[in-house]
Amino acid sequence: MLLRTLKYILIQSSRKFHRTVMAKSKFEYVKSFEADDKILQNCWIVVRIDGKNFHKFANTHNFEKPNDIRSLNLMNFAAGCVMKEFNEIIIAYGQSDEYSFVFHRTANVYNRRASKIVSNVNSLFTSSFVFYWNRWFGDQKLQYPPCFDARYVLYPTTENLKDYLSWRQADVHINNLYNTCFWNLVLKKGLTNVEAEEKLRGTVSSDKNELLFSEFGINYNKLPAMYRKGTILLTKQIKIDESRTRKIAIPIYDDLIKEKFWKEHDELLLRKAPKYYEFPTDLQPLPDLVKELLNV
Repeated sequence: MLLRTLKYILIQSSRKFHRTVMAKSKFEYVKSFEADDKILQNCWIVVRIDGKNFHKFANTHNFEKPNDIRSLNLMNFAAGCVMKEFNEIIIAYGQSDEYSFVFHRTANVYNRRASKIVSNVNSLFTSSFVFYWNRWFGDQKLQYPPCFDARYVLYPTTENLKDYLSWRQADVHINNLYNTCFWNLVLKKGLTNVEAEEKLRGTVSSDKNELLFSEFGINYNKLPAMYRKGTILLTKQIKIDESRTRKIAIPIYDDLIKEKFWKEHDELLLRKAPKYYEFPTDLQPLPDLVKELLNV
């Protein structure tokens, strides 16, 4: 009886295995429709994330204008979570509702498959933005899920990469100067949106700086560097206490348009070990962003 039972089990298992193999062989041809999206070798990979319809999201959640420090901190924190996961990202740069992540030209993450790189970076960034919302917004509830789109661009030379990042930082200056003028005219002087746009039409940077100072007493160059320059995230070795150091993404507010930045952080392009970094005295103790990332 026992031998008969064992024989029956073996026969049934064999049939199931046969059917599984046959089924797999019959349908696996569909894999041939998948695109071979392996990224070209020896190019810098930039994954750029942008908020989708973020004006509506900002209005719904009562973001302060022209800059909401909570949102900027959360964006930086989500970007830090991405850098913690992907150690082949050498630098990230963010402003407003966008973030750019630069993978070293020798990176082999996901065997350089574009769809895997873009989808994983974007999903981790978005999920971190949602998951850690209350760390930066307190009791304010998230009214609906935010959405971010993502794309990748390849830059064949180091100069191309530097120019890309310079372009994004120049964009910060142009947009933030305009928005600072616009919202001061609307919120403090009572102009309508149309009236504010009309007043600023045709003005250059010097005109806007003069307007801010003469009408609102604002010295634009004294505003927080995060607003004027955006946030650069770099992986560095930092001092945790008297006996410990740790490698982590830190925020820097600097002019990456200037060659001085790349000379000070020459390990980025050469893909050397992260340098030790000591925060300026006005940022002691550790910035909140770094302290939060240490606890993730």
